[in-house]
Amino acid sequence: MFGALIGKNMSARNQDEFYADNYRDFAFLLMRPKREGEMSRDLFDKNLALKKLLDDFLPILAGEEALASETIIDALEMGTMALLGNPAHKNLKPILVGQPARIKINANIGTSPLSNCVETERKKIDAARDAGADTIMDLSIAGDLDAIREEMLNLWHLPLGTVPMYAVGQKLLDNGREIADMKADELFAEIEKHAAQGVDFVTVHCGLSRRGAELAVRDNREMGIVSRGGSMLARWMLENDRENPLLEEFDRLLEICRPYNVTLSLGDGLRPGAGADAGDAAQWEEVINLGLLARRALEFGVQSMIEGPGHVRLDQVKTQIQGIKRLTHGAPLYVLGPLCCDSAPGYDHIAGAIGGATGVQAGVDFLCYLTPAEHLTLPDAADVFQGVMASRVAAHCGEVALGRPGAIAREKAMNEGRKKLDWHAMEKAALDPATLAKRREPHNKEEVCAMCGKFCAVKMLQDK
Repeated sequence: MFGALIGKNMSARNQDEFYADNYRDFAFLLMRPKREGEMSRDLFDKNLALKKLLDDFLPILAGEEALASETIIDALEMGTMALLGNPAHKNLKPILVGQPARIKINANIGTSPLSNCVETERKKIDAARDAGADTIMDLSIAGDLDAIREEMLNLWHLPLGTVPMYAVGQKLLDNGREIADMKADELFAEIEKHAAQGVDFVTVHCGLSRRGAELAVRDNREMGIVSRGGSMLARWMLENDRENPLLEEFDRLLEICRPYNVTLSLGDGLRPGAGADAGDAAQWEEVINLGLLARRALEFGVQSMIEGPGHVRLDQVKTQIQGIKRLTHGAPLYVLGPLCCDSAPGYDHIAGAIGGATGVQAGVDFLCYLTPAEHLTLPDAADVFQGVMASRVAAHCGEVALGRPGAIAREKAMNEGRKKLDWHAMEKAALDPATLAKRREPHNKEEVCAMCGKFCAVKMLQDK
């Protein structure tokens, strides 16, 4: 690990001393003796829930992804892919995250104190499904969160993620307590509840250390900390003058997640909230920590993903993604956008799609959508649909640029349909067939489109 930071000829003892001096908070990860049963190198020997899931679904996954079974197994064991799926999630259809599997899209939904309607959340789930989302995350912070989560798990049969810290925060604030009053046991109990309910992946801000929080708050960041979960934990650490319990008791978290094959989405609590903050000391301090934690989780038999940056200027997206992937050992990277400008409220799904397409080329595996409501309000069902489609377009553009066979085949099918003015073929090849049909509806009896009519360039030379 961190070969670029240490000499190749450094002894193992000196390497341990280097890590302990420079990453003192994590010395326990590097120097603690392994416990009995941890020496096996086979991920599937340690994680029996994952093994059962793979036994049941491997042929289906290999066919859907057009990958050899051995490729999938090797990537899972290396930690460069994750199979999202909790056996407690009824009627689950698991998915693979990690290139060269298809780029996956997540849709965030959930209630807020200013907009709390369960029926609205049902409509959002329908919109996410119709638009082709691969996962959803329940970010609810108002209402009966247990009931909302159960309802979503019943309605959605692809993987579902949560942020347990939100539920803890809701209980504290609704009962007149401060975030700083949180007990570590409350947070771990909430995580265990989500796992038992069937949640497939959880965002946990394990890499946010007290030192990182101090850097973000006191180092003149333009936007400080914009992660809700990150800000809660930073406040807790700074007010209590203590280290992050998710970091101090990381093995306790692993013990909770492994029996359910809950994948850790290692949260980027210090992600840049403004393009000017991208690449600062606070962000990279957390990324380094996440790399250590991802390696530890894999040794323990728990899968993980790395959550990536939010606001990153377009010229920096590639280097950001490549740096994160290098420091986290190629673990699946799950990014919000990235948004490549800060000044497009109402159109952040477009800014995010531009950054997302660039990010996919550089190694992003999983895109978390942005909607037209970002930074403004809670998204409605129409926003959810638009957000998923924008991210799907971004993913497809990135995969075309990478020369992925499935993406190239879709492009070829569309071009063949256009050349023949075969609208059925075009609809079949479209990322959003329903929108194509709807826009075509007023003139669907015509062979040509309403833009050119008899001046159609394609038809002009069809018989030549």
